[in-house]
Amino acid sequence: MEFLKTCVLRRNACTAVCFWRSKVVQKPSVRRISTTSPRSTVMPAWVIDKYGKNEVLRFTQNMMMPIIHYPNEVIVKVHAASVNPIDVNMRSGYGATALNMKRDPLHVKIKGEEFPLTLGRDVSGVVMECGLDVKYFKPGDEVWAAVPPWKQGTLSEFVVVSGNEVSHKPKSLTHTQAASLPYVALTAWSAINKVGGLNDKNCTGKRVLILGASGGVGTFAIQHFWKGVHYRWAFFMASGPCLDDIAELVDAGKIRPVIEQTFPFSKVPEAFLKVERGHARGKTVINVV
Repeated sequence: MEFLKTCVLRRNACTAVCFWRSKVVQKPSVRRISTTSPRSTVMPAWVIDKYGKNEVLRFTQNMMMPIIHYPNEVIVKVHAASVNPIDVNMRSGYGATALNMKRDPLHVKIKGEEFPLTLGRDVSGVVMECGLDVKYFKPGDEVWAAVPPWKQGTLSEFVVVSGNEVSHKPKSLTHTQAASLPYVALTAWSAINKVGGLNDKNCTGKRVLILGASGGVGTFAIQHFWKGVHYRWAFFMASGPCLDDIAELVDAGKIRPVIEQTFPFSKVPEAFLKVERGHARGKTVINVV
């Protein structure tokens, strides 16, 4: 079996972190992309033009389609997405200054250049086009991902992600089910594995205390049955290789999605209001297709 060594240079670190991914796919010499219209350069999306309450959400048929800027990027046709508390907070302006520094570290662009901004972090869909350096995926692959908050989000027909942020979707899940997991799974994974240093070999017999266990992150973390000893901060990190591991757990029946409610793409504002009310008993998913 061939192995591809994928090196991910984390945006917030000074060193490169290397992962092994276990499959290399053959790509055609000519790249192809399929869209809703052969000549289409725009797509439907939910966007905001300023920060504020729920009324700032706007549906448009004329959002510019994403294009590949770097050879390691992948364009995904979104079949399902989800709404997380971070989306509600970002709609209201949470983290705007820090995220704009991430988008534009040299302050080349003018203030407000991030608009129109598409929210949504989770995606499950189908690969439409791959950059020249992407060897782990090909058009037609079913994938899932969690998009970093400084990038355009997934409440749209198409989204572009780094090949290091995307993973093959668990075969046992539908797109609706798969879209409920990436963001919360990677957040919990960061807390449990990266910060807590726990894995299936060193946590036997330890007690588990998970606060807010009925929400998206909690319902994933509680299925791991792991515990952190000290209070420490953990942050979401987009990672395709980690999603590879999580997909194996899902297909083995060790992790299952917990969905409280699904909404059609036309009802995104209602989904935001539902998440904003709190008291979640699982994830809120948007069926885009």
